[in-house]
Amino acid sequence: MGTNAPPRREPPARGPHELYFKNLSKQKQKEVMEKNGNNHKLRVCVATCNRADYSKLAPIMFGIKAEPQFFELDVVVLGSHLIDDYGNTYRMIEQDDFDIHTRLHTIVRGEDEAAMVESVGLALVKLPDVLNRLKPDIMIVHGDRFDALALATSAALMNIRILHIEGGEVSGTIDDSIRHAITKLAHYHVCCTRSAEQHLIAMCEDHDRILLAGCPSYDKLLSAKNKDYMSVIRVWLGEDVKPRDYIVALQHPVTTDIKHSIKMFELTLDALISFNKRTLVLFPNVDAGSKEMVRVMRKKGIEHHPNFRAVKHVPFDQFIQLVAHAGCMIGNSSCGVREVGAFGTPVINLGTRQTGRETGENVLHVRDADTQDKILHALKLQFGKQYPCSKIYGDGNAVPRILKFLKSINLKEPLQKKFCFPPVKDNISQDIDHILETQSALSVDLGGTNLRVAIVSMKGEIVKKYTQLNPKTYEDRLGLILKMCIEAASEAVQLNCRILGVGISTGGRVNPREGIVLHSTKLIQEWSSVDLRTPISDALHLPVWVDNDGNCAALAERKFGHGKGVENFVTLITGTGIGGGIVHQHELIHGSSFCAAELGHIVVSLDGPECLCGSQGCIEAYASGIALQREAKKLHDADLLLVEGMSMKKEEVVSAAHLIQAAKLGNTKAESILRTAGTALGLGVVNILHTMNPSLVILSGVLASHYVNTVKDVIQRQALSSVKTVDVVVSNLADPALLGAASLVLDYTTRRIY
Repeated sequence: MGTNAPPRREPPARGPHELYFKNLSKQKQKEVMEKNGNNHKLRVCVATCNRADYSKLAPIMFGIKAEPQFFELDVVVLGSHLIDDYGNTYRMIEQDDFDIHTRLHTIVRGEDEAAMVESVGLALVKLPDVLNRLKPDIMIVHGDRFDALALATSAALMNIRILHIEGGEVSGTIDDSIRHAITKLAHYHVCCTRSAEQHLIAMCEDHDRILLAGCPSYDKLLSAKNKDYMSVIRVWLGEDVKPRDYIVALQHPVTTDIKHSIKMFELTLDALISFNKRTLVLFPNVDAGSKEMVRVMRKKGIEHHPNFRAVKHVPFDQFIQLVAHAGCMIGNSSCGVREVGAFGTPVINLGTRQTGRETGENVLHVRDADTQDKILHALKLQFGKQYPCSKIYGDGNAVPRILKFLKSINLKEPLQKKFCFPPVKDNISQDIDHILETQSALSVDLGGTNLRVAIVSMKGEIVKKYTQLNPKTYEDRLGLILKMCIEAASEAVQLNCRILGVGISTGGRVNPREGIVLHSTKLIQEWSSVDLRTPISDALHLPVWVDNDGNCAALAERKFGHGKGVENFVTLITGTGIGGGIVHQHELIHGSSFCAAELGHIVVSLDGPECLCGSQGCIEAYASGIALQREAKKLHDADLLLVEGMSMKKEEVVSAAHLIQAAKLGNTKAESILRTAGTALGLGVVNILHTMNPSLVILSGVLASHYVNTVKDVIQRQALSSVKTVDVVVSNLADPALLGAASLVLDYTTRRIY
């Protein structure tokens, strides 16, 4: 702060319209107007609602009036202009020698929120008749008042082009919302600062329809300071008052926090009384809460206090002189942060009403004006100082730019606005393939060893997979499922995947209708009579489907694998255990007690090895990974497993993989065990062929490729000739359990019956 010369500010940049019109003669300008479809005078309606907007609109109105060969001006007056309590300010429009075409009484008294809404409604009722009679080519609307919103709404709905003055600015309270709403309705925009221009562009307004002109009131401000001001000061403040030795106070209610703004006004008056300087207090505007503020003034005797002059209205040219030579201005009016900066007059901006406005260094903000002492301290800091003049809001040449802009408007252009939305990366939102790919399922596979969760797309792509060891207890297992699902669902948002639901594949007997695991295998402990659907659905707020892992493998083949389009097929899973699923006439078979397709427990030998189910001679007792591991251990214990080319660490656990490796390296006993396992599986398949007569058998799981040839041989030896032509293939799906669990969700969302 201080009296150093202000930094040089460049005037507002010349927009495309101004560059086009620069140095054109009036005849040329007329030719351009005719080319743009304006072969008659442009009929401009200027609607003014209050003393503040008239100060911005008047310079434009004078400019329009001065060029009758190009324009016809119609003036509509409404709002607080016509209310005695607010000074009947329409008279100053008449004094400026403007013909008022229409006066509309639109203010519903009450000065509360409801009255503001009713006033907008009343204006909307009255304006259509006026606009029908006037039929303007364009309406000029200023600012962010609720009256202006009614004007813009009426004009937009009646297909009248709108030029909005001072859009793109940022302040506090409801004014921001109203200003931006008018911006969306307006077809053309005149803004005052570079920041406001950028805000309009960011709001997707067409850059070619934005003019950075500066504030029209600055055209008058910057030529007014040197006029005779002493007589103005004496009229409004008294004969004994000197320049820089008085205060101008202008404070309005904050409609989003009326109670606090009234309290702040009361504190402001107390501080001004204590400061003991001559003060001109202007009545607040017509917003909700203004009546209460006037009551505060009268309660404190401001209208009769020797140090105060309370007035409803001061003509703008005189108001300019008063603020230009004041010792300080205090309040929350936009005038304080905008126009007063042109004179370097100190300003105290109270509260949040102007939060976000661009200001010069002459403005001291007291945003939390909650004590008299705080406001009084600000008065002591600011009063009597002189700051550098600021031209943030204009350079005094706004009106010529605006008139040229008006002349450039092409009435032949379509009335419908076009918004300039920023480019969107990979904008293929209307491509059906993209929609199908991004719709996804959360897939859960509960295996005997691992717990896996995956995000699976509609096309069967595993977008992301998460793996943890399967806990041994119910509480730990369910807790881990929830934790992994929540993490996956959260990450799906970042991966641009829309989760449609959760599908769960688990070992054991499952009631898919209720989402309950009825009985589990011995591989998964504490997993009987478990309701999986309810806790997971409650936690994720998504639908949940549950089924047996064998059934899920069949569903995976039906949607993504060899079973796609096949009416009748069987899938057998060869892994830690043996499972499977049967698809008949395109639908999965569950059975009356959800025990269908327990293919691993088809008995192929009455005196075979014991199965985990308690029976003997089941396929699973011969061909499962557990069965092969059992036989491998027997060979290892008898020193008959390892052959040349094999080695095992001392602590290494013998597994089915060692048996398969030994068989590949020529271990005849290992080969015999694998052949027996494959034969048992083949006999089970023959029984299935004779029962269900499918056209396709799909072997899935880690052991499938080791069994497929033996199974085919058994079919040729043991099956009836009518079923020997069945196709037996190895699944090409890497994760059938996860894909099957996903298909539980994806089939339902594409309206497939399941």
